[in-house]
Amino acid sequence: MSSSEPDPYRPAAQVPAEPPPGAPEPDAKPLPTLWDQMGGVMGMVDSGLPVVVFIVANMIGGLGWGIGAAVAAALVIAGLRIARKRPVTQAIGGLFGVGIAAYIAYRTDSAKGYFLLGIWSYLLYGGALLLSIIVRWPLIGAIWEAINGRGMAWRKDRALVRRYDWATFVWVLVFGLRYLVQNYLYDTDQVGWLAAFRLIMGYPLFIVAIAASVLIVARGTWPEGLTWRERIAHLRRSGRTGPRDDVTPS
Repeated sequence: MSSSEPDPYRPAAQVPAEPPPGAPEPDAKPLPTLWDQMGGVMGMVDSGLPVVVFIVANMIGGLGWGIGAAVAAALVIAGLRIARKRPVTQAIGGLFGVGIAAYIAYRTDSAKGYFLLGIWSYLLYGGALLLSIIVRWPLIGAIWEAINGRGMAWRKDRALVRRYDWATFVWVLVFGLRYLVQNYLYDTDQVGWLAAFRLIMGYPLFIVAIAASVLIVARGTWPEGLTWRERIAHLRRSGRTGPRDDVTPS
């Protein structure tokens, strides 16, 4: 037998089967969910701890102690975020926000001044979201599609744009409610209740708004005949595996 002829007793080389179209790459890492991007449980603690520390220290030792304790808590949280290898922007952003709030409280010589930055930011965010609906460029759509890496193709789907309009309007209501309630408590000098509603209308309300937005946007994209539990599982799977090219919003 010549060297150029194939050996009939040698097993044929195994050619790896090609993955089906639309399947994720074997080495592709799952995309983080919104809960992961928010920091999970530790994110809730990080965002609420400076407020709690400020109120407790202010009640015990006065405004100066409250300001110092809040800034110290923000420094510790920033250090822990960096130690946990969280994005540096989160650590810097949180520290900057607490620093500005503490400075306003110092300049106004009032504990309620600590919450003034957040109150007016709600009005700014709500106004920007409402404007985005008016100009037919809903911000929730732009953010959602940017996270999923789908570019601007969604702008051509009128039904999808309408769903993004309604999802954005949910956030207009959230920020409007935050502003109205907390601004009333600020004007009436109810600092204790102001701190409580700052926490209550933080992550808990944020999670409710995310759930409502997901249900509005995903309506019509999941397979027919699924129960609500199966729909939630479908959303979680699609959120972790990245964008799907075989699903066209109706």
